Amino acid sequence: MDAPLEIEDIDEGLTRGQKCKKWLKDNLLLLLTILGVGLGILMGFLMRMANLSQQNIDYFAFPGELFIRMLKCMILPLILCSIISALATLDAKTSGKLGGRAVAYYAGTTLIAVIIGIVLVVSIHPGKGDPNAIARAGSSRRVSAADSFLDLIRNMFPDNIMQACFQSYNTQIVEKTVANPAYTPPNITTMASTITTMMMNGTAIPEMITVYESQGGYSNRLNVLGIITFSIFFGVVLGRMGEKGKPLVQVFTIFNDCIMTLVYLVMWYSPVGIMFLIAGKIMEMIDPAELVGQLGMYMVTVIAGLAIHGFIILPGLYFIFTRKNPFRYIAGLGQALVTAFGTASSSATLPVTIRCLEDNNHVDPRVARLVLPVGATINMDGTALYEAVASIFIAQVNGITLNFGQIVAISVTATAASIGAAGIPSAGLITMVIVLTAVGLPVEDVTLLFAIDWFLDRFRTATNVLGDSIGAGIIDHNVRGTLPPVKNEYEEVAMDGPPLYNDHSKPTTSVTKL
Repeated sequence: MDAPLEIEDIDEGLTRGQKCKKWLKDNLLLLLTILGVGLGILMGFLMRMANLSQQNIDYFAFPGELFIRMLKCMILPLILCSIISALATLDAKTSGKLGGRAVAYYAGTTLIAVIIGIVLVVSIHPGKGDPNAIARAGSSRRVSAADSFLDLIRNMFPDNIMQACFQSYNTQIVEKTVANPAYTPPNITTMASTITTMMMNGTAIPEMITVYESQGGYSNRLNVLGIITFSIFFGVVLGRMGEKGKPLVQVFTIFNDCIMTLVYLVMWYSPVGIMFLIAGKIMEMIDPAELVGQLGMYMVTVIAGLAIHGFIILPGLYFIFTRKNPFRYIAGLGQALVTAFGTASSSATLPVTIRCLEDNNHVDPRVARLVLPVGATINMDGTALYEAVASIFIAQVNGITLNFGQIVAISVTATAASIGAAGIPSAGLITMVIVLTAVGLPVEDVTLLFAIDWFLDRFRTATNVLGDSIGAGIIDHNVRGTLPPVKNEYEEVAMDGPPLYNDHSKPTTSVTKL
């Protein structure tokens, strides 16, 4: 695999000033985005003094909402076109090899993240103290672990692919009030027995009782798993059609290039969008000093676990498998990581992540376009670590001592639940209910974490994106040289701007006619 070219290799003979000017030009967008994060934090704390209403805060954060909407608009066409165009150029054996290695990497890193979280929360013990001192916010949702697992499979195989573009299936446990079958309307004949029952039990038989039952339905959310499953099978079948399917492969490839160019344009709006997103969230939060006093040690535990996983474990794995500098690779992901921090959504960050890997780190486009969409859906290292820490924290707050079997159950359940976590903000809180249910912890105590979740969600989303990107780099290194060369029929259309190309050569300006 060719190493990324350094500035000294291509700018030999330039003065130091010219090199600095070129570096600033190449990294201008990243620097502006980091500046946007800083200004957003500063603006958020200053605007808190104005004590704006929630409606005015929503108006203020509107530019950030626009940025999120623009990124989410790219998700569906990007997933469809990137996976189909990547798999259509590979044979079934190579596709299976890529998929198998990706799943093995995802499962391994997620389990490592859960173990790190459990070790830290057991060692630091952030849940000691008075549980009544922690303010609650929001409400919890009843879910069943079995229903959630079945929903995962149902969403993988949607009954209507068009519906999967805007709705996903989910089962909830709903509370219903129904007639009590044991209740008998009072009359002269049963009056004596009713009085006897009241005297013995102290209560009368109620006419209505509350029951809980599973109820399935559709929610207005993109079914990413279903789209990915459909795209994988469609791409494999299209690739096996040979000459007959080449025109359609070109259509998807060109469509993907158009989407990536749109992403490039949207990225220049990211400094403004991220600035208002962060400022709006800071304006909404409760008193920061009170929040740190209540959940300070919990925040430290989660962030420490994410830092260990993101700066030690993942770079270590990259170095072990590739023998290359992992931090140079991570530096190429700067724009994706900052976008993930600002949006708190790995799915919304997906277009930016693909672009960073292909353009900055020169990952084979076929690897990036297959591995990253799958990773953004099922690889949630940060979310799994967060769920493990949060579950044991809730047990500690309630004075519940977990045995070894329950801790193992948390490990397995957190790993499995993170797979079904949608790449949307605060999705980890929803799947965490599954973990709490599995070990018998009070589900309603998830509301203890609502006040701080928006903040920690940004760190775990950045860790999720980093884990996906490191996995793509490792897989690209392992399969480089074994992938078939891209034929002229599948080459991408040349454009004046990005996307760049992996062969470091000028792309042809002509496209094979359909």
